[in-house]
Amino acid sequence: MSAASSQRILGRDPSTGRSIVVTTEGGLIKATDFVVHNEKQWLSAGFVDLQVNGYAGHDLNGLTIDVATVQALCQAMLKVGVTTFLPTIITAPEARIVAALQTIREACAQDSEVAAMVAGIHVEGPHIAPEDGPRGAHPSADVRAPSVAEFDRWQLAAGGLVKLVTLSPHWPEAPAYIRHLVKAGVVVSLGHTSAAAAQIAAAVDAGATLSTHLGNGSHALLDRRHNHLWPQLADDRLTAMFIADAHHLTPAQLKAMLRAKGLTRSLVVSDTVTLGGLPSGKYQTPIGGKVELRADGLLTMDDGTGKYLAGASLPMTAAIPVLVNQVGLTLSEAVTLMTASPGRIVGGRGVLAIGQPADLVAFRWDGSAARPEVSGVWLRGRSVA
Repeated sequence: MSAASSQRILGRDPSTGRSIVVTTEGGLIKATDFVVHNEKQWLSAGFVDLQVNGYAGHDLNGLTIDVATVQALCQAMLKVGVTTFLPTIITAPEARIVAALQTIREACAQDSEVAAMVAGIHVEGPHIAPEDGPRGAHPSADVRAPSVAEFDRWQLAAGGLVKLVTLSPHWPEAPAYIRHLVKAGVVVSLGHTSAAAAQIAAAVDAGATLSTHLGNGSHALLDRRHNHLWPQLADDRLTAMFIADAHHLTPAQLKAMLRAKGLTRSLVVSDTVTLGGLPSGKYQTPIGGKVELRADGLLTMDDGTGKYLAGASLPMTAAIPVLVNQVGLTLSEAVTLMTASPGRIVGGRGVLAIGQPADLVAFRWDGSAARPEVSGVWLRGRSVA
């Protein structure tokens, strides 16, 4: 990716509503000035998504992937305002996980734009709960106990790019495994679990610091007192990732959970899969099998019940109306949950400040539209969408 020349980008600051001019130079933010102008689009740091399985037909978890798939996915992410993301590899045979990690590593080495966007890799599973419900759409045949040796093979294949791992802490091996990963500089998140409170506490004591799509990846019916949600909501050492698409959590659930965690211990992910952005209908997928995508973005297992979700299909932008109009956050608070909050997990990205990478998104939203319209994206100061 060639170095971007100096330019001035105009918009409105979501925090204040004031007109702002961002000057970029050499791929970095050189200055931010509040200057009166007529541009009405909102301007913020680019969105940071820690959980992307695929989008617009590009699948990271198919039977095989190649460098072109990763490149195409990056382009699809830019179109929806995401400038930093973690490609997410889910439960699969080890050989397939290793091959996917190697491919993402190769894509970063071959393409500077991919390298600028990919802040690491998220491995979600295969050390999750095996039962229906908590397992979600992950294939049961490939669920297995944590293995330090296997993780080391992943990291070798990825060239150190594995930065986040989601697991269930119910496994007896979990605490030792978590300590090993944390020592290696990897963030550990709890998810797809039905673990007891003591098992969750042991995992956090070992170094786990995140909860993956909290409120999802669980049984459809839970014991009202003893379940995996309350300990994670109550533990201030855990930051919660939420899917704010109005399907994975009701607005009331999301509002209550955000209040429990506090905005400083919360962030938003999309968890999009390959069917995201595609026409509604029934599809056959290599991971979930038969699934149904509705026009409103709800994606479920096509088993006649619609009880279990099969991933997410809506991009990060879909979270803004939910967070503002249904949950009651300000636009600034919503944008922070999609930029600086996830950005701190991957080294401090997602901040619009002098000296930071000039990764920016402009969008138009009047407060009533179902989804904001992305009107401009800049990666390292270069206009890319």
